[in-house]
Amino acid sequence: MTSGHRLAERPPAPDPLPLAVVDNHCHLDIRRDDAPVVDLTQVVAEAAAVGVDRLVQIGCDLGSARWTVSVLDDHPALLGGVAIHPNEAPGHQAAGDLDEAIDEIAALARHPRVRVIGETGLDYYRTGPEGVDAQHYSFRRHIALAKELGLALQVHDRDAHEDILRILAEEGAPERTVLHCFSGDMEMARECVRRGYYLSFAGTVTFRSAKGLRDALAVTPLEHLLVETDAPYLTPTPHRGRVNAPYLVPLTVRAMAETLNVSVPELCQALSANSEAVYGSW
Repeated sequence: MTSGHRLAERPPAPDPLPLAVVDNHCHLDIRRDDAPVVDLTQVVAEAAAVGVDRLVQIGCDLGSARWTVSVLDDHPALLGGVAIHPNEAPGHQAAGDLDEAIDEIAALARHPRVRVIGETGLDYYRTGPEGVDAQHYSFRRHIALAKELGLALQVHDRDAHEDILRILAEEGAPERTVLHCFSGDMEMARECVRRGYYLSFAGTVTFRSAKGLRDALAVTPLEHLLVETDAPYLTPTPHRGRVNAPYLVPLTVRAMAETLNVSVPELCQALSANSEAVYGSW
């Protein structure tokens, strides 16, 4: 287990990117263990200093969704996403208020700087078989909401690849659908590209054990790629185990460029253009 002392150690800032990119998925409201409380102004400034000048803040329960909407107007670098995370759905179903929770997400999503319904999807790692029906129902409702509001959809997929693809096909995926923290193999990457989805890669693609993930990245065209931190989690190598933050995106971008055998500026340009295509202008 990572110690609180190590979590509190902040990695040094990497070399700035030559062109600005977007961290398209982070949780700036979440504090990990004994890590210091996040100063939002500082987070934004540190990211901008290394070429990460736009961020998509994701609120994935009612509390974090409300917080997300509350900070968007004061921080022009931020756009927002709101949803009930798949791991939250069974609890709401048990309490009898899942529909009410999703209705509140729908109301929050009408803020003009909320551009994402997400993260929604399926997680069979943390939720057992008894929670599957609630997750499926919630996922389908979020898909419908993204289409109703004309917003992008960010999909959480953990140990649920087949059902994710099946439900997206059955419901009809929104025009702009993002597989957040992509975790599939080459075959899944090719299928997602065939369907027109975007694949967002996180710090996991830098892990030594993640050859299969790098193989999936290698077959993904530039026009389907996004990058993210999932901060404060999934910190890229060589700082794995410490608290992640948007200023560490350059480490993932450079690792992606190496895998793709493209220049860092070319990849940055694609990542920025793709982000604006998915979320609009900041």
